[in-house]
Amino acid sequence: MSRTETAGASVDDASGDEEFDPVGTLALIAVYFAILLIAWVYIYFIEFLGRDLVVVG
Repeated sequence: MSRTETAGASVDDASGDEEFDPVGTLALIAVYFAILLIAWVYIYFIEFLGRDLVVVG
């Protein structure tokens, strides 16, 4: 190896950057949308269909 290849390799190894994890990111997005879905189901089915509409304010 030449001197620049060795220097480039040591810089990449020493940087300590973590790689992008698409599975973890997808899991976080799925959890976020599950929370939104549960909130929507609660608001729609329990609040609005369970009783008359109430205007607040």
